[in-house]
Amino acid sequence: MRHGNGSGEPETRKGRQGLPARLRNPPGGRNARVMLLALALDRTGSGLWAASSVLYLTFVTHLSAQQIGVLLGVAGVAGIAGSPLAGRLAGRFPVRPLLIGCHLLRLVTLVLVLVCSGFEALLPVIAVTYLGDRAAKMLEMLFATRTAGERRAAYQALSRSVANGGYALGAGIAAIGLAVGTSDAYRALILGNALSFVVAAALVWRTSEPRDKAVEVARSDGVGAPAGKQPPVRRGNPWRDRGYLTFVLLDIPMSLDDSILNVGLPLWLVNRTSAPHALAPAFLIINTVTVVVLQISVSARAEGPRRATRAVLLYGAMMFVCCAFLAAATRGGTWVATAGLLAAALVVTLAELMRSVSSWELAVLLAPQDARAAYLGVAGMSQSIQKSAGPPLLTGAVMAAGPAGWLVLGALVASLSVVQRRACTRRLRTLPPPVPKRTVPAPVS
Repeated sequence: MRHGNGSGEPETRKGRQGLPARLRNPPGGRNARVMLLALALDRTGSGLWAASSVLYLTFVTHLSAQQIGVLLGVAGVAGIAGSPLAGRLAGRFPVRPLLIGCHLLRLVTLVLVLVCSGFEALLPVIAVTYLGDRAAKMLEMLFATRTAGERRAAYQALSRSVANGGYALGAGIAAIGLAVGTSDAYRALILGNALSFVVAAALVWRTSEPRDKAVEVARSDGVGAPAGKQPPVRRGNPWRDRGYLTFVLLDIPMSLDDSILNVGLPLWLVNRTSAPHALAPAFLIINTVTVVVLQISVSARAEGPRRATRAVLLYGAMMFVCCAFLAAATRGGTWVATAGLLAAALVVTLAELMRSVSSWELAVLLAPQDARAAYLGVAGMSQSIQKSAGPPLLTGAVMAAGPAGWLVLGALVASLSVVQRRACTRRLRTLPPPVPKRTVPAPVS
């Protein structure tokens, strides 16, 4: 017998819905619809920034390549603090005004980017921009976790499809401005990113504050007690939780797909293979299209504790296959290299699809219900750390070792996936089961 999903619609029919239908009726209802629209606009602005920021800093502010490298490196390090800071604040204050504040903070810093010209002035401004960016991403996911509840994996699949679509749209718009190539065109692109934060903040303002239902249920022991006499809730500290910190540390190398796609693939293409350099844009095209098309169906295979832990193993296996393709791309002529690189781009994207859902699903499942915000803030650091440490690892160690370096990296990630799965399974067994929802009897008429 097929059971419904709580919305009156059978799961089989729900599974056949396309992306537009799912966007009209996402997990979380109206709140989720508005947040997905805000997310799309935010990521469209991010696409404008990603495509134009380096050229803006080069041709408008006249920074050297070394200064740009230091500036973006420091900004990446500052971004690491964004997730735990947002998580700590979200444990004490409502998520909605915090997210609006992050959007407005980035609006202010990007306006300052337009009026600052020196390296010393731009360094703190862009660092705060990146900190606000990572904080906003963490708050968006916490908002989704509270809004979508048990269907958070389905919501995240939609959010990633929307985010990638917005990012691609922003990059496409940026291509027009970059083709013009004037200083005013570069400034218009940066201003467009800033304006996206205004609209996103206005949309978030239209939502209602999501409630953490798990925490409310956990506190229900005091239902009926006089005001002021509720039993205190002892919140866990993620920084003292060795089991959770182990998960977060293992999740850093388990996020290397991002650096492989954006750094490893193009550099390996131009430096160590005979494939045409014009192939480089195809990597991002494959990634964007595959995420938009397949994220929802792949995410269904990583929902829930059993599937999420199994997805960790699949991620490790796919990363090993990706690294093997990269190693093999140097062993033949142009056609072999091209085929190997395109296959690697597709496999690393499939790995990303698995990891993007399973990582967050496990971060939620492994966290105590009454301290999820703080725990998820710490979990969000793994991607930020990877973005800072991943590129130097690939360029300084993996690619310097040649094809063998890729094989070693693939084997290492596959091995760590086994370790992480065992650690997650062990912790899931020790956590207390979710507190069942209380049913309130209907009043007798």
